[in-house]
Amino acid sequence: MTKEPKNRSSKPSERKSKSSKKESVVSLDQGSEESKFRPRLRDMYEQQVVPALMKEFGYKNVMQVPRLERVVLNVGMGEAIQNVKLLEGAVAELGLITGQKPVVTRAKKAIAGFKLRQGLPIGTKVTLRSRRMYEFFDRLVTLALPRIRDFRGVSPKAFDGRGNYTLGLKEQLIFPEIKYDEVASIHGMDITVVTTARTNDEGKALLKHLGMPFRT
Repeated sequence: MTKEPKNRSSKPSERKSKSSKKESVVSLDQGSEESKFRPRLRDMYEQQVVPALMKEFGYKNVMQVPRLERVVLNVGMGEAIQNVKLLEGAVAELGLITGQKPVVTRAKKAIAGFKLRQGLPIGTKVTLRSRRMYEFFDRLVTLALPRIRDFRGVSPKAFDGRGNYTLGLKEQLIFPEIKYDEVASIHGMDITVVTTARTNDEGKALLKHLGMPFRT
């Protein structure tokens, strides 16, 4: 008696469904009116920043020129352990600021001293790429940072050694999308700008040409 071959038809369909899910994530906003908008900062990078960096560092190929890779906004909300509504407010505000749905971050391990259990929601973050990354960075340097009281520029020493820069903000109210009367609590956030630069000098030059106001 011969054994019937196992039905493998389900596996290709599973692969197909997985690939379609990936495509749906990549094609977010494609076809919409918003996706047709070309960020001003992207044009500025291609037309002005690339030639300037090639001259400054002697790059022989355009592909050697550093560029923005992604921008990550992270809000830590330790108070959310006692009041979940504070975290809900932070998630909503981060969505307004970035135009993208944030994800909730959870504790990776328990800390008894802080009454923290593993898996508890303790913050929220957003990772921006492509169009939204350029749009946010443009609004950050031209609108948000100048609204800081007695602002004299950002620190030039917050690079990680590989051209990536992290900026700490004390309050979310500097973003014009946030209305003071609707804020549940004032909180800060960390903004990490990830670049393809290999050194801090290259990363700093890239951000400076894009409008980042470093202190002198």
